[in-house]
Amino acid sequence: MTETRPGPRGRPRRTSNRNLELIALRLFAEQGFEETTVDQIASAAGVSPRTFFRYFESKAAVLLNEFDQEVGTIRALLAESPDELSVMDSVRRAVLTANTYSAEDVPELRVRVGLLGSVPELAASAAVHYDAWERAISEFVAQRTGGSPDSLAALAVGRATLAVCRAAYDRWVTEAEADLIVYLDAALSALRAGFDDATLGVPGPLTKN
Repeated sequence: MTETRPGPRGRPRRTSNRNLELIALRLFAEQGFEETTVDQIASAAGVSPRTFFRYFESKAAVLLNEFDQEVGTIRALLAESPDELSVMDSVRRAVLTANTYSAEDVPELRVRVGLLGSVPELAASAAVHYDAWERAISEFVAQRTGGSPDSLAALAVGRATLAVCRAAYDRWVTEAEADLIVYLDAALSALRAGFDDATLGVPGPLTKN
């Protein structure tokens, strides 16, 4: 979706959801999330506020757009995970793959993660998206164990995985001593040690249909 609007001297200016996203992130980083208005973002992009709301329902949605895509990627990776790979190895591989970024993407990612972890206003908006992330893990565990996504094992793995990954994100933003996946791998490896397939009740090869 791309819209044009007359710019200086009558030349059309083009925008897209990605263009608005990058402009919003720059303004958030320069002057703060609360201090940045939709009007300012739209003006910097050369479009109207009404156009902004065609792409995003709110300022917060700009930060959560990539988050939703990550959930979809994790779901797809878990769906194709081979049965011989344990539950937690499958989860670890999916999360690390979904969070592998090129060097040029790192500054943008730091802004996103830093704002989501430090702006109270974003907590409520992020909660729904965190729930979707957690649910993707829980549903995979349920599929492997033959139980319900709301079973104790499925909920425990989903919530614990989200918690350790959020901790890894927070430390990465604060310390920045290594790539994000190094922090995620360390956190997920520690979690994997406690949630092996036997503990989760995953059927062995002889008991699977």
